[in-house]
Amino acid sequence: MSKDRPPEPLDFFIWTVEDVGLWLEEINLGGYRQIFKENGVNGEYLEGMSMFTTEQILRFIRRCHMKWGDFITLCKELRRIKVACLKGDQKVRRPWWAPSCLSVVFVKVAKRNRQSRVVSLKLEP
Repeated sequence: MSKDRPPEPLDFFIWTVEDVGLWLEEINLGGYRQIFKENGVNGEYLEGMSMFTTEQILRFIRRCHMKWGDFITLCKELRRIKVACLKGDQKVRRPWWAPSCLSVVFVKVAKRNRQSRVVSLKLEP
């Protein structure tokens, strides 16, 4: 991901720790950027939070020194991203490394793969 641009929402499950930090800034939770980095909170971790038990949630909140309201905001923003993925509202961009002649093919495949990934996340027990 570019340091100048926030990470792509559809890619949240592959965000690096740095991408998560940029996203925290974007949703006005930038004060937690360093502690999330220290705890290795990446996109895969955020993706798994929906299956946390109450005990795991409380442990996460304590470890990251989060206020309860900020944790609720974090969860709402994650939900917003997942819903946008399911609806297909997010624009899929061609990555910098893909040749422009393959843009149409890449976008079609990326949309199909990303939406199926989010659907599978939602349906897992």
